[in-house]
Amino acid sequence: MSQPLSGRHVALLLGGLSSERDVSLVSGRECGDALERLGAKVTRVDAGRDLAQVLTKLKPDVCFNALHGEWGEDGCVQGVLETLNLPYTHSGVLASALAMDKAKSKAVLAAAGVTVPGGGLFNRFEAAADHVMPPPYVVKPNAEGSSVGVFIVLDGANRPPQDIVAPEWTYGEEVMIEPYIRGKELAVAVMNGKALTVTDIVPRSGFYDYEAKYGDGGSEHILPAKIPLKTLAKAMELAERAHAALGCRGVTRSDLRYDDINDILVLLEVNTQPGMTPTSLVPEQAALKGVDFDNLVLWITEDAYARGAAGGIASFSETPG
Repeated sequence: MSQPLSGRHVALLLGGLSSERDVSLVSGRECGDALERLGAKVTRVDAGRDLAQVLTKLKPDVCFNALHGEWGEDGCVQGVLETLNLPYTHSGVLASALAMDKAKSKAVLAAAGVTVPGGGLFNRFEAAADHVMPPPYVVKPNAEGSSVGVFIVLDGANRPPQDIVAPEWTYGEEVMIEPYIRGKELAVAVMNGKALTVTDIVPRSGFYDYEAKYGDGGSEHILPAKIPLKTLAKAMELAERAHAALGCRGVTRSDLRYDDINDILVLLEVNTQPGMTPTSLVPEQAALKGVDFDNLVLWITEDAYARGAAGGIASFSETPG
């Protein structure tokens, strides 16, 4: 195949410091292999607190951010890259920080006309002492991804989950508690501001948890989702509106719930660094639209570099110096 990134140096950021480190390593491996097939010189960087010093020495043309979760997805790494004046993939500082904070992003999305679940933030000890809302409801960290630390409290539950006050809990003093929306788990990828399609995720375990997301055969992905056309169109519209309202760029993935009995569709959150693993949703949706994995990685990289060009950095179309 042609090598459109020939001669370009890409720093691939992976691993990192969050609870989603293992997922990031897999995303990074897949994206790094694709970048090399595209002809790039790839330096894999396990993004620790010394990232600025490492990148200052490397002097890459562009950074491909394959990090997930805290530090890599919440605006912190993006701030480092802005300071170094390096082009980087995915969303910027503000959009990344907003999307990662579930409470703040819900406020912005609701103001933009995006239907979101109710609920709010509660101290974890208060939430563990007694039900703060009638079951069923969902308890989750305010700033984590990949369904880490998520609990569903079903009808008839005697008490809230006690895991949130266990010594091992490291996800903050406040938890987000929302009404549980029964029905389908949907996902919509947005690329360059446009929704690709809708995936219906059917977890083997009954809950789309970490294992269902990343385990081999953990869930079945049906795309396009077999839902009413008006609901499919509405899900895509909500994802596009959410992407724009938060100020996202590049590729994002919105997660939604659809109660097909009561015809209720809500957007749960926007992921600014969607997974790029073999079981990930965004590559599947792109492939359905005729964009294979390598070309998806190419587009993400070129999109980042084009923004750098607007700031005075040479574009990929120019001859490498």
